[in-house]
Amino acid sequence: MNNSNFLSEPVGETTEVEIWLARAGLKFADLGNDPKSAAIKMQWREYQATVYRCCMVLHLPPAAIQLSGVYAHLRIPCATGQNFEINC
Repeated sequence: MNNSNFLSEPVGETTEVEIWLARAGLKFADLGNDPKSAAIKMQWREYQATVYRCCMVLHLPPAAIQLSGVYAHLRIPCATGQNFEINC
């Protein structure tokens, strides 16, 4: 059966942490108190603030906004590197 409604790319932004984490194949239960988890949590807060600002400025819901440019790295949670900086 051909499902034309299936989209492989995330469409729009979200205010739900579980959806945001799922984009990287993570669950909230996967996060702990280690430096990598702390970096992901910090990225979530930055993502959430950016989405909120965009919603307020554009008068659109999160699902109608898609971060790009310098904010694109916030769309999918990641924390890599020896010093646990967020690098996507």
